[in-house]
Amino acid sequence: MPLTELTEGNAAGRAQVEIALINNMPDSALETTETQFRGLLERAAGDMNVRLRYFSLPEVARGEQARRRIADRYGTLRDLWSSDLDAVIVTGAEPRTSDLTQEAYWKTLTAIMDWAKSELVSSVWSCLAAHAAALHFDGIARQPLAEKCCGVFAHDVAAHRLTRGLNVPQRTPHSRWNALPRTALEASGYRVLTHSPAAGVNLFVKDDRGLLVCWQGHPEYDELSLLKEYQRDMQRFLRKERATYPIMPSGCFSERATARLKEFETRARSAPREDLASEFPFEIASRGLENEWRISAVQFYRNWLRAMVDARSRGAGPEARHAAAARSRER
Repeated sequence: MPLTELTEGNAAGRAQVEIALINNMPDSALETTETQFRGLLERAAGDMNVRLRYFSLPEVARGEQARRRIADRYGTLRDLWSSDLDAVIVTGAEPRTSDLTQEAYWKTLTAIMDWAKSELVSSVWSCLAAHAAALHFDGIARQPLAEKCCGVFAHDVAAHRLTRGLNVPQRTPHSRWNALPRTALEASGYRVLTHSPAAGVNLFVKDDRGLLVCWQGHPEYDELSLLKEYQRDMQRFLRKERATYPIMPSGCFSERATARLKEFETRARSAPREDLASEFPFEIASRGLENEWRISAVQFYRNWLRAMVDARSRGAGPEARHAAAARSRER
């Protein structure tokens, strides 16, 4: 059975929410992603009991260390189908193709989407997973961007039970090469809850049997996540695994850090070599970075958890769904 972790402060008799985190992030971010989502749910839980279980798409390519961690701590798809869950959170994955339907995991991912829609109270889809959900459910294809959307951006906030108490403007990190058009989303019945003139749609939802929640951004990120991604892509450039130097995340760094990063970029572009990576000014760039979106991220997940507790109180939890399905089969 998969590892089950409880949020802090749980006690008998409190409302309980069962959640699966389907973690498809690259090996380098696998454990960090667990920590980020677990921390958000712990802070958001308040007087609710939240049980978190880990899963991953089996087709995502993994190294030996990550495979061992998944074998020790994660459940199988068989465990997932048989779990009495209220919700899933599904992360993105590093894309291997430009066409999502050609990814090795597409068939499994769409099976999870259909199962979540019919069986669960709610599901959260992050970044590439949000693009996959919009494509699978509504035929909305993501559109490639001229350059990577990377940085921390300010968003307008629409009134909704999930945005209650969020800071305005709401700041969220983004890191993606593609985007979903707002007009197509709204035409298909999605409601855009947070939007940035610079980054576009961020949070959008649809009530369709279960509550479908999609993020193009990454509210779960910590203050170093974008810097680490930038460093990773810089190293790939120096190893000649990518042709272009990565774009610097916007809205993050001090003037001094920006100047040092640009200076390093000039050197790397003029004479790329792998050993230059050791001179990347990570420490200087990390000084002063703050997780200024954390409060809003916690508030969003608190609202989301409360929405599921409310659904349970109305008889919309997994037990009620299973009972309704059994009655339907008997007829």
